[in-house]
Amino acid sequence: MTELQRLLSGADALASRAAALLVAMQRQDIGVTRKEHRDVVTAADLASEKLVIEGLRRLTPGAAILSEEAGASGSGAGARWIVDPLDGTVNYAAGLPWFSVTLAFQEGGRTRLGITRAPAAPIVAHYLEEGVAAIDGRSAAVSGTARVADAVVSVVLTSHFSAEEVGRTSDVIRCLGDRTRGVRIIVSGALEMSLVAAGRLDAFVSLKADIVSHAAAMPLVRAAGGRVTTLSGADSADESWDKIASNGAIHAELLEALAGV
Repeated sequence: MTELQRLLSGADALASRAAALLVAMQRQDIGVTRKEHRDVVTAADLASEKLVIEGLRRLTPGAAILSEEAGASGSGAGARWIVDPLDGTVNYAAGLPWFSVTLAFQEGGRTRLGITRAPAAPIVAHYLEEGVAAIDGRSAAVSGTARVADAVVSVVLTSHFSAEEVGRTSDVIRCLGDRTRGVRIIVSGALEMSLVAAGRLDAFVSLKADIVSHAAAMPLVRAAGGRVTTLSGADSADESWDKIASNGAIHAELLEALAGV
């Protein structure tokens, strides 16, 4: 077993435990607290985060950790983990199944492994730079959809968007509503990108994509044969706000449709 495989195994066990904890806590009073605008954090976010961070510190004592609620800890110069302990909190708090635990391990600014566990969907996605790109144990492969007119696309529109961001995203929905087979709003970025990598969604559009929700899944989409770019067509980096993921075949047409946004 290589070092990366060891880390994948250890991190996946943590993600599995955190996902099981989320499922159990969703049936209870989860203690919803407001964040910015109408966004929320729950006791489940914090419990999952505590479990994962404590486990990662044992697994890789010298690695930095960037997490959704706890922020950054450790030196940013070497290896680091990027953690979203509950991606899709608003869905989760409403009792909906579209949420996940997502972990990414980076060295030199490059994602070496990624894990997304969406226990209520249910979907499990694994990425390993050493040749693993899998959804539910099967090789990840994007859809064969060749035209935007036949595509099903998810778009992120969530409660912490500013009025300007809501307006731009509404423009995206209007553009795609006239051109695609269907537009869906799910708002769990790692889960949605994993669905693109699995060929179940043809594309995903977010104009305000944070690093913690997407670092694990971007390389998975690419390894599955898809693309992840900004609206300009340049490859999206972790820090890029706009992330347009697709099966690749419809990417140019999709960007053309969004050119006025």
